[in-house]
Amino acid sequence: MFKEYVLGFGNSNFTASFSAERVINEIEGKAFSEITDVASSVRAALNDPIGSPALNAIVQKGEKIAIIASDITRHWIRHDLFLPIMLDELNAAGIPDSDITLMVALGTHRHHTNKENLLCYGREVVERITIMQSNGLNSDDFSYVGTTSRGTETYINSHIVNADKVILTGGIVYHAMAGFGGGRKSILPGVCGYSTIQANHRFCLSAEVGQGVNTECETGKLANNPMHEDAMEIAALVKPDFILNVVLTPEGGFARFVAGAWEKAWLEGCKTVKEIFGIPIKEKTDLVIASAGGFPKDINLYQGVKTICNACLAAKPEGVVIVLLECRDIAEPPEFSGWFEYDSLYEHELSLRQEFTVPGFIALKVGYIAQQIPLIIVTLPENKIFIEKAGMIPATTLDEALLIAEEKLNRKDYTISVISHGANTVPIFE
Repeated sequence: MFKEYVLGFGNSNFTASFSAERVINEIEGKAFSEITDVASSVRAALNDPIGSPALNAIVQKGEKIAIIASDITRHWIRHDLFLPIMLDELNAAGIPDSDITLMVALGTHRHHTNKENLLCYGREVVERITIMQSNGLNSDDFSYVGTTSRGTETYINSHIVNADKVILTGGIVYHAMAGFGGGRKSILPGVCGYSTIQANHRFCLSAEVGQGVNTECETGKLANNPMHEDAMEIAALVKPDFILNVVLTPEGGFARFVAGAWEKAWLEGCKTVKEIFGIPIKEKTDLVIASAGGFPKDINLYQGVKTICNACLAAKPEGVVIVLLECRDIAEPPEFSGWFEYDSLYEHELSLRQEFTVPGFIALKVGYIAQQIPLIIVTLPENKIFIEKAGMIPATTLDEALLIAEEKLNRKDYTISVISHGANTVPIFE
C-alpha cells in the first residue's frame, strides 16, 4: 500500500508517494483549540496566576511599573490584543497610565519607528502609556547589577533597574539555542547591555576553539544548557515581579496565556509548547523528508534552517535529510548570508567568537550539520551556487533529491520520516 504526501514549496507543492510500511514517522503538529475570548482568558490568567498572587495584589498605588515587551521581530505575539487588558487591570489596582512604561526589548536590534510601535502594540497602548526602547549598544542606558556564576557581568537597562515593579510579556516557542523562547529572554537579550549579551551567547560555542557549536545549546533542551542557565541567573538578578506569556496554535491563534511567577509560569508554558509542537517518534530513520510548510517559512535559507535542524532530529547518524525550501530570497538577510564567505568553518568560528551574532551562529550550526549528515536541499535552480557554498547539496525536484539520497544511502530498503511543517514541529526521540 502506498500513501501520498503533499509537501509545501513556496506557493506550490511537491507530491510524493511512499510505501506505508517504510514510512515510520509522520511528523505533524497537534490540533489545539484556539482561544476565542481573548479578553476573558487574559483576565483569568492575571487574576488566577501560577505560583504568585494575582497581578492586582502584586502592585501598589504610587509604584512605577515597567512592562517589557518583544520587538517587531516577534510581531506574531500580538501584544496589541492583550496589553490593553493588562493596562486596565493595573488601572483597577490603582496604577494610572502615567505610572506605566513599556520597554521595547530590542536586545541589539535596531530601534522601532513610530509606525512599528503602532503595529506591535496597537494605537490604544501607544496613546495611553510611555514607550521606551532598550538597545544594548547604548552603553549609557545600562547599570551593573552583578555577575553570574559563569562570570557574565550583567548590565541591565537602568529604567528597568529603577522601576518599582517589572512585568515580562512575550511568546514561548521552541528555540534553537536557548531550548525555549519567552520567559527570561525578555531580560536577556531583551534589556541587557551589549557586553552581557555577547558573553551569554558565546556559551553556544564549544568551550574548545575549533570545535564549533556547543551541543548542549539545543532545541527544547534546558537541563545543562549553559546559555539558558546563565540567562536564568541574569533574570534572577532583576527579580521580575510578574509575567504574562502566550503560546500559539499551529495556525497562529492563541492557545494559552500563562501568568504569574516569572519562572514557574514560563515553565508551564514550555510544557504546552512541547504538547503542541513536540512530536514523539518511534525511532529515527534512514531518510527524513521535510518541508518548511511553504511560503513564507521557506522565503530564504535563514528561515529554512529551522526546518533543517528539526528534520535532523529524526535522522539516524548515518542517514540523509531532504528539505524542500524554495528560497526565493536566498541571500536575505545579508547579516546571515555573508557568513558563508569564509573559506572554512574554523575561520567562521574564530570571527564569531570575536563578535557573536545570532545569524552568524545559525550559519555556523548549519555548516557543521552539513559536515555530519548529507543535506539535500530542493530549491530553485538559481540557488545552486549558494546552497553549495553553504556546504549542502542542491536539487531542483524531489525526484532528483531522492535519487541522490538513495546513492548516499546505497540501499533501496531505507526507512522514512515525513515532516510536512518542519518549521514548527520538533521530533522528540526519547
